[in-house]
Amino acid sequence: MTQNVKGPASYFPSIEKKYGRPVAEWKELIRSSPLTRHMELVGWLRTEHGLGHGHANALVAHTLAEGKAAA
Repeated sequence: MTQNVKGPASYFPSIEKKYGRPVAEWKELIRSSPLTRHMELVGWLRTEHGLGHGHANALVAHTLAEGKAAA
């Protein structure tokens, strides 16, 4: 039985497919960044790692909602 994923996590399969890195790795990059503000992190993922705005936004939103220090 498949579960309907909603919100930022709904982007995760396409992020992994398009950029070739697991979501856990992207989250670790976000957590290890000295940046703390949502849009700063989104901009950083876009410029430094080539992510599209929607994908970067989904990763940042989900990671910050979990708590940046979460492991």
